[in-house]
Parts: sequence; C-alpha cells; structure tokens
Amino acid sequence: MDRAVDAVWRIESARITAVLARLVGDFGAAEELAQDALVAALEQWPRTGVPDNPGAWLTATARHRAIDLIRRERRYAGKLAQVGRDLAVEQRAGTGDPAAAPAEPIEDDLLRLVFTACHPVLSAEARTALTLRVIGGLRTEEIARAFLTSETTVAQRIVRAKRTLARAEVPYEVPEGAELAVRLASVLEVIYLVFNEGYAATAGDDWMRPALCEEAMRLGRVLAGLMGDAAEVHGLVGLMELQASRSAARTGPDGAPVLLLDQDRRRWDQLLVHRGLAALDLAWGLATPPGPYTLQAAIAACHARARTPEDTDWVRISALYAALAERAPSPVVELNRAVALGMAFGPATGLELADLLVDEPALRGYHLLPTVRGDLLARLGRHTEAAAEFERAAALTRNGRERAVLLGRAASSAREATDGGPPPPVR
Repeated sequence: MDRAVDAVWRIESARITAVLARLVGDFGAAEELAQDALVAALEQWPRTGVPDNPGAWLTATARHRAIDLIRRERRYAGKLAQVGRDLAVEQRAGTGDPAAAPAEPIEDDLLRLVFTACHPVLSAEARTALTLRVIGGLRTEEIARAFLTSETTVAQRIVRAKRTLARAEVPYEVPEGAELAVRLASVLEVIYLVFNEGYAATAGDDWMRPALCEEAMRLGRVLAGLMGDAAEVHGLVGLMELQASRSAARTGPDGAPVLLLDQDRRRWDQLLVHRGLAALDLAWGLATPPGPYTLQAAIAACHARARTPEDTDWVRISALYAALAERAPSPVVELNRAVALGMAFGPATGLELADLLVDEPALRGYHLLPTVRGDLLARLGRHTEAAAEFERAAALTRNGRERAVLLGRAASSAREATDGGPPPPVR
C-alpha cells in the first residue's frame, strides 16, 4: 500500500500543491497541507482501499485542511468563499465523496507553481532543490543522493527557499510582459541544470545519473504542454531529448565513459531522436532569430542526423556555435566553438581559439579547457604537451570515471611522445 501511495504522490503532488498555493497564498503552507493529505492517505487507504480517483481524493482532503487553516488565521473572507464554491462543486457530483469530484483545470495553477519555485530571488541551488521537491515530487534523501550532498543540506536549502519567498512576498503568479522572459529564463535554467547534472555528473563515481535526466525531461515536457507558444521551451525539450538519445552508448560495459566519436550510434534511442527533432522544428518555427536552447538543439541535431562520425556536418556546427556566441556569449560557448572549428577546419584553427581562453577567469578550474587543448595538441602531434593538459584536466575534475579516462589519455599521449602513433580520440 505504501508503494501505491508513493506512486500516486509522485504523479499528483505538484498539482495538489499548485491548487493549495492558489487558495492559501503561501508556498510553504501549501506544501505542508499537501503533506498532511498524504499522511491521511497513508492512514486511511490501507483500511478503505485506494480511491478510484486518488488525485482528487488527496486534493479535496488537502483543501478541507486549507479551510481549517484559513479559519484559524482569521483571514478567510474572500478565500473561504472560493473554497466553498469548490466544495459545492464536489457536493453536486452527487455523492459528497471528495474523490467523486470532477477534475478541474489546474494548468494555470501548476504554471504558477513552476514560476514561483524557480524565482530568481532564490539561489540556483535553492531553486533546483525546491523544484525537484515540489514539482518533481522527489524526497529530500533522493535529491541529496542525486547531487551527492547531505539530506541536512538539501532540507536547509528547501526551508530557506520557502522563507525567502515568503519574506520577499513573491506573488504566486505567472509574470507578464518583459518580466515573463526573465522569469522563464530562470525556469529553463533550473530544468537544464538538473538535466546536465544527470547527463554528466560533476562529482562521484558515476558518469551519468539517468534519473535526473528523466526528471528534467519530464519537467520540460510539462512546461511545453503549459506554454505551447514559447519557442525556447520547445528548444530546451528538443535539446534534452537529443542529448538523452545517446545515453545508452555513452558508457561501456564497465561503466566507463565512451566519447562521442567512439560511440556505437546503433545504440542511440531513435524514439528520442525523432521527438527531439520534432521539438526542434516546432521551436525553430516559433522564433526568429532562434534562442540559445534552440541553437544548442540544432547543434545536437547535427550529431543525431549523422549516421557515422565522418558524416557530421562540422561546418554547420561551427556556424551554429558562432550564432550562439552572438546570442548568448560565454567562455564555455567559445570553448565548444574551438572544438567545432578544430573538427571543421583543422586542429590548428581550433587551438588558436582555445589558447585565447587560457587566461579567462571563468574557465579557471574548468577541466574541459585543458581537455580540449589536449585533444587539439594530440591531433597536431604535440603529444608531450597533450599529456600535460590531460593530467591537468584529471586533477581538476571531481568525477571519478572521467578522471580515469583523462589519466588514461595522458598516459597514451606520453607513450605517443616516445613511440609515435595515432592521436587519441576527440571528445
């Protein structure tokens, strides 16, 4: 029974909290009321069985508790009237059973909840933890395990996030006008941060954490369903689907990372490829010029469409990175552009750009800068320098799997410096 309740909670918790947040106007109180309903289900369902409509049962139970809260706080004049109207709908369903109430459209409530959880007044860590907890339905221990941190740290982030939202009197609403673009960027940032942590874990012994990728894609799809005319939402969904399509090919039998050009493309998930390309087409048709996520999805599409590594259109990828650098300039984009230039026009061209980034403060301590330079140097036959770059990259990464690969490439380059032979593969 506990497993059944947990499954229902994962599906319904965000929607229940969204409805309650609209009624009580307080993010923390809404989640507490939803948790109270969950406790009631754990107490009652073993005796009475799971209702035919468990989501409606939980929502109605939590709504009744909201009435008590509003009464206790003596602030119920307008809110109680709304709750009363909702309860009247339930009574007209014919049985008085909360689970018999007809489903009500709550898409707007859910959208408000997403924008509130991802409000820029919160730190990126707090936004991520709160979103996974309230929108994703993950437990504190699950979030802590996913990000290799303690449950206490995650719990504190969530508590502080709720307090910050209350103290800042953040309205429970979807912003309008110019503010919508700013807030939407925050929402997309959180979702993509979750995806990236699953796609290439920053620390620990696992190269990937698929559960986080799946949760981010689910959140993206929910948002796409709620904001069908937002190009960048579809762009992000397309990007995640296309990148996730390679997941099965990104690790070997022992769990070690397999680099892009070495992957068995027959193992790429073609369903995710088709879905990603469809989302990209939708995003491309909605916005001119395309936004950063749409441009990144277009880059991923170049890889997805190439049947072999040799078929990859690196010239187009270079052009897309140039467009991305104009649209959303950053040192990381320039580093990726250096890789594309090196593949399209030769390693010397790529190294010329990569060398310009060596003194970039934002990339200090970023292990992929020496990794890229190591690739390009190796392809130029400068194996001693390449070995040093790979060793430096290995010292900077916090992921055990990646460190082992980089040390292996450093050793390989050192051997090449002595014996000669083919350069190592490009990342």
